[in-house]
Amino acid sequence: MRFIVQGNKKLDGEIEVRGSKNAATKALIASLLTDEECILENFPQIGDAEITFDLCRAFGSEIKKDGPIVSIKTPSIKSATALALSRKNRISILALGPLLAREGRAEVPILGGDKIGNRPVDIHLNALKSLGAEIEVSENSFIASVPHGLRGAKVHLRYPSVGATENTILAAILAKGKTTIKNAAIEPEIIDLIKMLQNMGAIIGLGADRVIYIEGVEKMKGVKHKILADRNEAASFACLAAAAKGNKIKIKGAIHEHLITFLNALRRVGGEYRVEDDGIVFWRNNGLSAIELETDTHPGFMTDWQQPFTVLLTQAEGVSIIHETVYENRFGYIEDLNFMGANIKVFSKCLGELNCRFNGEEHPHSAVISGSTPLKGKNLKVPDLRAGMAHLIAALIAEGESIIDGIEEIDRGYERVDERLNKLGAEIKRI
Repeated sequence: MRFIVQGNKKLDGEIEVRGSKNAATKALIASLLTDEECILENFPQIGDAEITFDLCRAFGSEIKKDGPIVSIKTPSIKSATALALSRKNRISILALGPLLAREGRAEVPILGGDKIGNRPVDIHLNALKSLGAEIEVSENSFIASVPHGLRGAKVHLRYPSVGATENTILAAILAKGKTTIKNAAIEPEIIDLIKMLQNMGAIIGLGADRVIYIEGVEKMKGVKHKILADRNEAASFACLAAAAKGNKIKIKGAIHEHLITFLNALRRVGGEYRVEDDGIVFWRNNGLSAIELETDTHPGFMTDWQQPFTVLLTQAEGVSIIHETVYENRFGYIEDLNFMGANIKVFSKCLGELNCRFNGEEHPHSAVISGSTPLKGKNLKVPDLRAGMAHLIAALIAEGESIIDGIEEIDRGYERVDERLNKLGAEIKRI
């Protein structure tokens, strides 16, 4: 499928942010910890959710959908193996913990998802091994078992990986004894997962300096849980509002505390915003200025904000620098932006204040953006989810018509984004 986009249209009005993709899919996996019904509200209708629904059904889940409300119940685990279905994204590895807790064994495939760099699953596997899992790595899958059951342990993550933190939490909930996770990720989506698990009966505490404490329980119960707003959607729409003078977009449901680092960067570059009771309004009055920033784990500048922000920086006067420290190959969309008229160069050396973990390796993880540069409509191909949204933002602020192929990637994380943006004045046709 493709979008045909007529660029340079004034955008004005309100758009409501949907439930977080990253929180919603993890909530489905967390529901596997109980045989009771879980009701999830504010659930986004996106491609990654559909993939996760299929995965959970393969395990034995019964799922009912009513718009943004999802009911999921897994009375028993029919199968602890899901291979072909779950190759489509990387969520399947998080099912290891619940499956090991309920069945004592699990097999999931090598990860799929965005092609944006290596996702070091050894952090996941080492954490699970600390909890008593025995794991074999075959050509296509991870095969895990717990001959002596899951046991609480002291786990130190060498990097505060979101996925590895979630995996360890999910495995430790029903383990015997206490678990301490040091150097844990503390993203808002992690906190949302912890809140859901607490309401299901878990005992989880947050300590200082990225420490999470878990005391294993015997059984988990059903829950009603509202998925938090998607901060990636909010940031994407905010970049769109600031990228072209004359745009003014109110993002209903955007959560101020989840966007603090983003809002600081936006203000530094020249964007304007006003926090209201039910959301945040974004616009700009004057020109944009170049800045330097680097991505980091929360509470730093989120890696998923980097792509739409790069499009914004093509409209800023001067030389901007973005140092990507989370994934080593997340500038694959730059070639298309340059094709549209941007002036961006990518380097393998660290261009941030400090050397990152990719220092000395030949990974293209720093970008220098010279602006401002007018963008022209072109034919584009979406490489991955977040880059796809960057393509769409670029097409919306460009002169002329753009054709964007591979929009299924955008649909993975943005619910009916074309229909919602068209209500603001965009001209996007899906064919």
